[in-house]
Amino acid sequence: MFEDRNKRTFYSAPQSVTSFVAALLEPSITVACFLGVTLAYDEPVLRSTLTVCLLVFALTFPGRNRFRDSGLAAAVDILQSWISLLLVLALCGYATRSLNYFENEVLLVWTVATPVLLWIAVTIGRLAIRHSARLPHNRRAAIIVGAGPLGVKVARALASRDDALIDVIGYFDDRTDERVDVETASRRLGTLADVAPYVVAHGIREVYITLPLGSQPRIVRLLESVQGTTASLFFVPDVFGISIIQGRLQDMNGVPVVGICETPFTGTNDMVKRLSDVALSVLILVLISPLLVLIAIGVKLSSPGPVIFKQRRNGLDGEEITVYKFRSMTAQDDGDTVPQATRHDPRVTRFGAFLRRTSLDELPQFFNVLQGHMSIVGPRPHAVAHNELYRELIKAYMVRHKVKPGITGWAQVNGLRGETDTIEKMRARVEFDLEYLRNWSLGLDLQIIARTVRLLLFDSHAY
Repeated sequence: MFEDRNKRTFYSAPQSVTSFVAALLEPSITVACFLGVTLAYDEPVLRSTLTVCLLVFALTFPGRNRFRDSGLAAAVDILQSWISLLLVLALCGYATRSLNYFENEVLLVWTVATPVLLWIAVTIGRLAIRHSARLPHNRRAAIIVGAGPLGVKVARALASRDDALIDVIGYFDDRTDERVDVETASRRLGTLADVAPYVVAHGIREVYITLPLGSQPRIVRLLESVQGTTASLFFVPDVFGISIIQGRLQDMNGVPVVGICETPFTGTNDMVKRLSDVALSVLILVLISPLLVLIAIGVKLSSPGPVIFKQRRNGLDGEEITVYKFRSMTAQDDGDTVPQATRHDPRVTRFGAFLRRTSLDELPQFFNVLQGHMSIVGPRPHAVAHNELYRELIKAYMVRHKVKPGITGWAQVNGLRGETDTIEKMRARVEFDLEYLRNWSLGLDLQIIARTVRLLLFDSHAY
């Protein structure tokens, strides 16, 4: 794959066994632990038990590859994902009145035992990978063709991964000018003409080509020579200046196409995202319907004007949508110039200040989610006027519109909520939005929702 969630290396050597185990580890242990605790307490495995098992497996598959994390980082990530999952299950159980189908002791032991078993399994897996990496017969010799900065990045990326099992022997390049990185000088093994003979003579298993695209004739000649060996070939395009979003190789009727900027919500992902949005929105709206009525009354009594404030925002693919909020200001700006709310903004009503501080003014956007214009989790939508301003100032700003805007997002739970009064703050928010697009998973969405609930009570950045 092109983008690794933890290391952010552009290319990650295929590790099918490790990836397969990582994908099944969390769902398998979570389900097995639930069944084991149920049987240990002599409880029957009923249809409700199997339903929970299927739901848990669906919400946790595929599991994150935590074998590359440190022990502490793995423990924190496991706890965050586990708490998010428990919140979803608790909401489902409350809405369906099915919590009384299970013994409290079973649920309590399962709640405590699952993250502990997961952390133990991840620790054992990480130690096994490191032990395997020390065995000489498991390691593969590799060379890098291209001694420039990209070649150095690839070498560092391979060296930083415990599960890569690759030793970079050195570099090959014809160039001797400033385009060659000084770090590679002492490890230069020869020119491009020397690559194929060296591969054969030294049993090189993998060859990484990091030459610039302008070197196409040289690359073709190199490929023709190296293809006469048994080494695996990998071409690493120099696209580090581009914001890679869901980069992957696709087949288009026999023509290989490298996707550089694409929405993560295609195929099954799109269906999973939409189903989770609809299910959670309906559940939340049912639970908060009395609160919506009380807030509407409070807005109406606080100042003259409509209860719902409508504003034009840019949605998926930049299309204009109408976003709903409880009105929190006396003014209703929606023109070519929209001043952002500031701390102690005189336009904000007293009741509106409370709504903004607790984010209760955003609750009507669950209806936007049901309409299909928004998602529960995604980049926050900005006013159309703000988009026209920032698209000229911030690189890859409009890429955040490759997905539906969200009620909450990765930037908001990382402290970038409220006013973006400087270009640096907006640039940081956009970078978090792009990181969300690169690394999306249902588990990440659940983690963001759980962290948002916590921020509703303790965040001081909103006004």
